Amino acid sequence: MFEKFNNDDRGQVGIGTLIVFIAMVLVAAIAAGVLVNTAGFLQATAEDAGEQSVNKVTNRVEVLNTHGVVGDETIRSINMTVRLAAGSSSVDMNETSVKYLSSDTVQTLTNQTTSDGDGTVKTADANEFGLDKVTDDDGSFGVLNSMNDRYVATINTSDIEAGTNNAGHSNGLNTGDSVTLEITSRTGGTTQVILTMPQQLAGKNAGDPIEL
Repeated sequence: MFEKFNNDDRGQVGIGTLIVFIAMVLVAAIAAGVLVNTAGFLQATAEDAGEQSVNKVTNRVEVLNTHGVVGDETIRSINMTVRLAAGSSSVDMNETSVKYLSSDTVQTLTNQTTSDGDGTVKTADANEFGLDKVTDDDGSFGVLNSMNDRYVATINTSDIEAGTNNAGHSNGLNTGDSVTLEITSRTGGTTQVILTMPQQLAGKNAGDPIEL
């Protein structure tokens, strides 16, 4: 009626076994902690990368229209009217760059325009573009944060193309020339515009606007 046990049926747990068991638990806990921290880090990195990718696509400007200004047988400047692109959050033109690429010249331009309180002071030379306010809902100069905001960016092609034209012509873009403009916001959103100068300037005087 009773089971009979002998010494071979009994197990003993010594202090060594207990230490090994505790060590295994600690190692497992540390490994789990490392995995949790790594997963959290990867999640945060993925979220940041996703946000940056979205900003590169959405945070950019839209060029509404462009026109040139005639110089002496050349186009001496380019004016672009810009606003926020659809779905974009605010874009600060003060932190926006314009890459200018023609057949003879490549230059990266930054905004150096300052506001005098009553209007704007446009400055534009070989390494900068000017900025002139058309409409701005909240008066934050250079910051496009509403679809109603409009600014005109001016690029002085005469200074940028200095020394690249044939003798006898003033500096600027010649008829038939093409120029590529890449407008890049601080977050990386880019808008590309390709402009071709008119084939002839007959009837145009220095200072006249011309459609591009």
